[in-house]
Amino acid sequence: MDRLLENWNIGGVDVVNRVVLAPLAGIGNWFVRLQAKRYGAGMTFSEMVSSHGLAYGDRRTRNEFLRLDPREGPTGIQLFGADPAIMREAAAIVGESGASLIDINMGCPVKKVCRTGAGSSMLRDPDNAVAVATAASEGSGLPVTVKLRPGFKPGERDGVTLAHRLADEAGVAGIAFHPRHASQQHKGLPDYDLAREVVESLPVPVILSGGLLTDVKVRRVFEQTGAAAVMLARGSLGNPWLFERVTGERDGLPEPAEVLDELAWVIDRAGEHYEDGRAARYLRKFYPWYLERLKEFDGTYFTRARLNKINQRLQTTDSLEQARTALDSIDVPAAAGA
Repeated sequence: MDRLLENWNIGGVDVVNRVVLAPLAGIGNWFVRLQAKRYGAGMTFSEMVSSHGLAYGDRRTRNEFLRLDPREGPTGIQLFGADPAIMREAAAIVGESGASLIDINMGCPVKKVCRTGAGSSMLRDPDNAVAVATAASEGSGLPVTVKLRPGFKPGERDGVTLAHRLADEAGVAGIAFHPRHASQQHKGLPDYDLAREVVESLPVPVILSGGLLTDVKVRRVFEQTGAAAVMLARGSLGNPWLFERVTGERDGLPEPAEVLDELAWVIDRAGEHYEDGRAARYLRKFYPWYLERLKEFDGTYFTRARLNKINQRLQTTDSLEQARTALDSIDVPAAAGA
């Protein structure tokens, strides 16, 4: 049997396959997670959520970031923060939300996150990192995983050492490992050999992240590293069909009509999540991702100039009605079966 399709368990949570939706900052809300699940993801993670926002009772944080759809699970809520006491409070709130597990972000290299002591800056304070992970487990009663990078700069191994401490001392259920250093952000080649070393040395499952943009790459690296699972991130933006390709449910690219129908589904779900004007503004980041799928289908019909014109119209929409009208006006070639 294809190992990617095997059932596995992390912290007592059963997962039907080994293909996971990564935490996508500013993107991974309930309907993005549900979409991934519809196309074959075995498990999904939320976008990064502030532990302070939850603990201090921010209603928007709770209502938006902890909204779960019963069809999307199992779902992990990713938290960030560097204060163990606040993390304990936030984790307790997540524990009551219906989430399956908690993931703590100790790998984000973004400066505004690191300035708070969270994200990859936690690599510099391993004692506190262990305390934060322990607090999340104690506060929630849920399994806890941690997302890590190897270190700040190439050659550093602080994250590898921390991964072992988190497993041994904090009892985390798993590690999500992105084998690029924080200074690389999303550039450069991930060190998959290092990832294999981490997989082989840790007593808990390792979920591999980083550079997994195509099904061919996912399968090759999955076998190379021996990871328990793979985590699809940027490659899945506007491209839920990647999950089908990785799991063997699809061979080719989506037809233009499929792409536009899926974008229409996203527009409808955004309308359920936000009030109309805010939904229209939020969707502007999504349009280029889906239009890129049209270029993949036929770059002679969906030329860059044509797609730029379509995108410009979508970007100027101020309501969902305008967005739907703009979407309906896209001319799909008859040869594509539309």
